[in-house]
Amino acid sequence: MRKILELKSLTAGYEEKVVLKGVNLMVKENDFLGIIGPNGGGKTTLLKVILGILKPMEGEISPDGSERCNIGYLPQINQIDKKFPISVKEVVLSGLMSHKKIFGRYNSDNKQRAEELMTQMGIIHLKNKNIGELSGGQMQRVFLCRAIISDPQLLILDEPDTYVDSNFEGELYEILHQLNSHMAIIVVSHDVGTICSHVKSIACVNKTLCYHDSNVISQEQLKAYNCPIDLITHGEVPHRVLKQHK
Repeated sequence: MRKILELKSLTAGYEEKVVLKGVNLMVKENDFLGIIGPNGGGKTTLLKVILGILKPMEGEISPDGSERCNIGYLPQINQIDKKFPISVKEVVLSGLMSHKKIFGRYNSDNKQRAEELMTQMGIIHLKNKNIGELSGGQMQRVFLCRAIISDPQLLILDEPDTYVDSNFEGELYEILHQLNSHMAIIVVSHDVGTICSHVKSIACVNKTLCYHDSNVISQEQLKAYNCPIDLITHGEVPHRVLKQHK
């Protein structure tokens, strides 16, 4: 499969503080990668580097600059300003801002695509509402539409199940499996049990990155990765609790 993104010997952090060191990762088309790891381990820093928000201290990203692949991003919902006066439809269309001229208008195809996605997500009746009026699950649907409206090569979801209502959780992963047929997906999550049921591979991020080319991961492997996560299995559904940091 074609490579769409690669991190090589990457070190990243803020000012003089190193958060991640020696990170190597290759993402190919149709990959479905789950990223796990403790709080403070560097998951957010890794996403910032991939999204081009943070420049690495050392190492390289390829491709980079103007050649970087088109990335769709679903942020954590608690990072969104609910007081900002913008409608659901405007939020969805804003996913195309980087693909149109400055001060350019959205054309009829753009608007039709937005309507189709909102219908698919079951939020078409909310299109004129302000985002501040929505529930967490409804907002998740809106920003997923925004993330995929440009048909990205890579879709990144940061803790997507934090505010997903129970009715949408199963539907969310069904949608992601459909999208995975034509785009790579990276899901960052604390819910190891859920993502292990859906992803194709796993990366543990804790000051560095350890890649595991499978969606089955054992407690011994986690220890080898220096990832402080315990797995406890009940039937077919794995669960986890976090160890106390030393």
